Amino acid sequence: MKCPACESENPDGYRFCSECGQPMPVECPSCGFANAPGGKFCGGCGNPLGEKTAEQKPAQRHDKEAERRQLTVMFCDLVGSTALSQALDPEELRDVIADYQGCCATVIDRFGGYIARYMGDGLLVYFGYPEAYENDAERAVRSALEIIAAVQALDGPEGIPLQVRLGVSTGRVVVGDIIGSGASEEHAVLGDAPNLAARLQGIAEADTVVISEETRNLVEGAFSFDALGTRDLKGIAEPVPTYLVRGEVARARSPETMDGIFVDRSAERARLAELWKETEAGRGGFVVISGEPGIGKGLS
Repeated sequence: MKCPACESENPDGYRFCSECGQPMPVECPSCGFANAPGGKFCGGCGNPLGEKTAEQKPAQRHDKEAERRQLTVMFCDLVGSTALSQALDPEELRDVIADYQGCCATVIDRFGGYIARYMGDGLLVYFGYPEAYENDAERAVRSALEIIAAVQALDGPEGIPLQVRLGVSTGRVVVGDIIGSGASEEHAVLGDAPNLAARLQGIAEADTVVISEETRNLVEGAFSFDALGTRDLKGIAEPVPTYLVRGEVARARSPETMDGIFVDRSAERARLAELWKETEAGRGGFVVISGEPGIGKGLS
């Protein structure tokens, strides 16, 4: 079982982490729910902890219909967390991680992102699910840059500055199925984007953002970049073009007023105007605009 404080692996049955002394979660034998130490009954199914009844029904699964969509995924990781765990008391480390996570969550929420999972000192974030915007890639990159600034402004322990590194990738995925139950429940995302974002985060230097080529194409004009060349990344079959985000080019805008990069739709608008004229003349017509959520379908 993994310690929630230092992420060290401990044998099943350990009540305290063998590395940092943090109390370990108590897993319900009936439904697998992770309970806080000291409880007598499971918070997920109500059964006594340590007992599995023969009549226990399987944990209920709340499925949501899966769907295809374009998703921008961001991985954020705190640099030097292992060194911090060795230098700090577990309670002090808990406070540092909580401040860091809260700081990131505030920025992500402001830009319309969805924190899919906390992984120790890492965050897995979706832009484009469950709510999609026309400029999710731009929101993700701007969020990543602001997270760096916000974390730098935190008071690090004993004068030690806090630093993060981030990876951002965009791609087509299937999302929506619920996997797991209780505290481990999360939305499954199938596709290359999450894995690629994690690998890009792994090659980023402290306080930098590395993005994929598809993300760069979507946000070109709003940010400046340095090409890092193609990289061989673990788990990725082909070498991947990578880009370092230097900063914003245009004047910063709030999430409520960001319109993304304009895509010329003059031909579509002209055809729509023709159909309106035909309708006024008594001849019917219609236009169908279709596409996966998040790819941009407006005619404005």
